[in-house]
Amino acid sequence: MLSQNHWMGQVGRDHGGSSGPTSLPKKTKILSFNNLLDVGEVYSRLLDHRPVIQGEIRYFVKEFEEKRGLRELRVLENLKNTIFDANEHVLPKCEQAMQDNLSETFKRLQAANAMIHRLQERECEARKLQADKMMAREEKCIAHWEEFMREQQNKRADVDEEHRKAMERLKEQYSEMEKELAKYASF
Repeated sequence: MLSQNHWMGQVGRDHGGSSGPTSLPKKTKILSFNNLLDVGEVYSRLLDHRPVIQGEIRYFVKEFEEKRGLRELRVLENLKNTIFDANEHVLPKCEQAMQDNLSETFKRLQAANAMIHRLQERECEARKLQADKMMAREEKCIAHWEEFMREQQNKRADVDEEHRKAMERLKEQYSEMEKELAKYASF
């Protein structure tokens, strides 16, 4: 194949004074075939960018993956440092604060538990006292009711006795009145 400069030079020399394509010498026709091959090479070099673009794409992907890997590495390193810092500094501080506050909280809970226990005992005693009072009141009411019922029985017995006596007196009175009437009726 001929180089680009050679081709350009040949074209300029061959056409230097000719009147048209029919008047080209035989050597020029062979060069024309070679020129077509050179044109294909020029085209592939100037206009066909696929190999260059593919190389650039490979380079870009490689750079992207490297940068991505480095970025992920930095993220993982930062996470490792954060976890290490948390394990070495933050966690012991939190444990110490928790222990300090936990003992204080435990004491407060024990005090609150004791107070609640005392309140429950007082409430239980108050309920028991109230239940005892209620029981005494109920027993008193029952005794009062029984006394009332005995009095009512006695009064009823007294009233029945008076009624019986009054009935006897009335019977006697009516029988005497009948006797007297019988005396007067015989007249």
